[in-house]
Amino acid sequence: MRKKFKSIDESRVTISELMLPSHSNFNGKIHGGYVLSLLDQIAFACASKHSEVYCVTASVDTVDFLKPIEIGELVTMKASVNFVGSSSMLIGIRVEAENIQTGEVKHCNSSYFTMVAKDSEGNSVPVPGLILKSSDDIRRFAKSIKRYDNKKKRRTEFHETDFVSEEHLHIVEGYNVQIEL
Repeated sequence: MRKKFKSIDESRVTISELMLPSHSNFNGKIHGGYVLSLLDQIAFACASKHSEVYCVTASVDTVDFLKPIEIGELVTMKASVNFVGSSSMLIGIRVEAENIQTGEVKHCNSSYFTMVAKDSEGNSVPVPGLILKSSDDIRRFAKSIKRYDNKKKRRTEFHETDFVSEEHLHIVEGYNVQIEL
């Protein structure tokens, strides 16, 4: 029997992986695409653990690459459900890299994935609500509402605005462009 509400701790997921030379880019740092793949995996695991059903990635709301990850560092990703809608969940992920020789830990990435719970036919299904137990939980939930509202506003503005029209040329003023109409 699925619970009507779950605590954030019940769905929290942490994974660690040693970064190998095969994960690096041409600059000798861990490739951002590889990190994105790991982020998607942990977001799936966290959302599926919370909803107890298969989940799909609906959107990647934010990925902030803060510091490069080096070959040989131990990367730890911590994911938690920050917000739930009727069938969607916003998964917050923190990425840290540890130099295993010195013990130095650095915050490398913060990401937010919107995941949707699906049944075997691919229809969206309801997810359990969240039990918020701390001011930090409430802060994350409230920030997620704000993030959702901003995303909705951006979508509306983007679809309502005709960016091809000459009356919008003032928008590109001051940017590194050359207009040749």
